[in-house]
Amino acid sequence: MDILNIWNEFEKEINQHAYIKSFQWEKKAGIPFIYVTSYETKQKIEETIRKASSRVMRGKRLHSETIYVRESQDMYVYRHRFYVPQEKMFCCGNLCVDCIRLRS
Repeated sequence: MDILNIWNEFEKEINQHAYIKSFQWEKKAGIPFIYVTSYETKQKIEETIRKASSRVMRGKRLHSETIYVRESQDMYVYRHRFYVPQEKMFCCGNLCVDCIRLRS
């Protein structure tokens, strides 16, 4: 699974909405930021981001996190990332409580 493909699909999902004037994402200091210019309210934009993220992640072992950063007139800036959940994938032999062998 290539994360760049996920980002490209996410961008397509966001741009499908008529009320989104522009959408851009870029990494700064290794942290991905998204810039959304829209006619709609902040709540509507966040709902759109959440739904687009869930559509893109469907069937994959991914999670997303979106954190509001700032706004300027009709442009909203969010820190948004897709990440793989950190959980044990193998038994280390230390008899851990959350051992992969104890899953049903």
